[in-house]
Amino acid sequence: IHEAKYLSGISHFLEKLAFSSTAQFGSKDEILLTLEKHGGICDCQASRDTIMYAVSADTRGLDTVVNLLADVALQPRLSDEEIEMTRMAIRFELEDLNMRPDPEPLLTEMIHAAAYRGNTVGLNRFCPVENTDKIDREVLHSYLRNYYTPDRMVLAGVGIEHEQLVECAKKHLLGAEPVWGSGQTRDVDRSVAQYTGGIVKVEKDMSDVSLGPTPIPELTHIMIGLESCSFLEEDFIPFAVLNMMMGGGGSFSAGGPGKGMFTRLYLNVLNRHHWMYNATSYHHSYEDTGLLCIHASADPKQVREMVEIITREFILMAGAVGEVELERAKTQLKSMLMMNLESRPVIFEDVGRQVLATNTRKLPHELCALISQVKSTDIKRVVTKMLHKKPAVAALGDLTDLPTYEHIQAALSSKDGRLPRMYRLFR
Repeated sequence: IHEAKYLSGISHFLEKLAFSSTAQFGSKDEILLTLEKHGGICDCQASRDTIMYAVSADTRGLDTVVNLLADVALQPRLSDEEIEMTRMAIRFELEDLNMRPDPEPLLTEMIHAAAYRGNTVGLNRFCPVENTDKIDREVLHSYLRNYYTPDRMVLAGVGIEHEQLVECAKKHLLGAEPVWGSGQTRDVDRSVAQYTGGIVKVEKDMSDVSLGPTPIPELTHIMIGLESCSFLEEDFIPFAVLNMMMGGGGSFSAGGPGKGMFTRLYLNVLNRHHWMYNATSYHHSYEDTGLLCIHASADPKQVREMVEIITREFILMAGAVGEVELERAKTQLKSMLMMNLESRPVIFEDVGRQVLATNTRKLPHELCALISQVKSTDIKRVVTKMLHKKPAVAALGDLTDLPTYEHIQAALSSKDGRLPRMYRLFR
């Protein structure tokens, strides 16, 4: 999010460099051995708006773990050798991203770039190839100096007493001097996400994505999105219910209880149009904006028809919502929330993210109560507001029959979601 004044891809570098050598630990192996004594594992994940350093270990190793986390976050050595290894790892990852049969990560990048052109969450999450050689220790330190500051950090723990964690934080983090010095932050980017809408197209030959005894057929992938709202707004819950109600998935998903076979994208799209390979709804939400999108894939010859089916689904969202489907979506959302919070890593990520954004944490039963209160009128209200925005479109593959952006926009502004008719003299 905050790489506007920097080279794109710094957080991708930091994610890969995490848990490497630090002031106290000479190498990644030393860190892993220390954790091993407490049966521990470590991980670092960078998303569009946060970066998380995580350790799971035996409670008796709490002091060691907090000391290690403080060292990893504030005292990384960032040696030339480690940076060079990271460059290689990133280059490999970028190559892999373009060769994967599943284009969802690439489409997610593209839809964000289209929706927030050149700002905040629209900036690259992956480091562009041309920047891999430009990012060095100096660039990283300059970024860390501005963004790895106490007011932007949360230490979250699950399965331990609060007082113990506070003691460890006082001991290892309070007043800790980072390796880049504690000078004044100069260049903190405080820009708010600007939704622009637009289209990002990548013409690509997808015919050889997955060869072999059972090759995946050549597909064209489309993602259409509209601005929803931030996770701080009250409308966030109705949008989450709407996303659950749309649901969807791949045409080969094995049906079964709780798999969402009664969601709209299955009932209205995949079950009716056998040539569609995928129709899935996604909801991305951030501190100051959000994006509700539908990803669909089909044979390149049926792109126009596929786009029209998706635009019609967007328009139908603002129509009547059945009592049964609404209750089912709410129940499914609640059960998904509860199932996810069975796992400790998910709980601590939830605690960390909520406290970072709001300074408090809404408990699961509070969220369930809010979900229960959602009415069909709320769905209609949030959809009507959403449909007034310009769409964001990402398209990947053979795009010969892709309708123009203007036609997609016209379809989303119409009453029935149909694309303007095309009259060709020569077919």
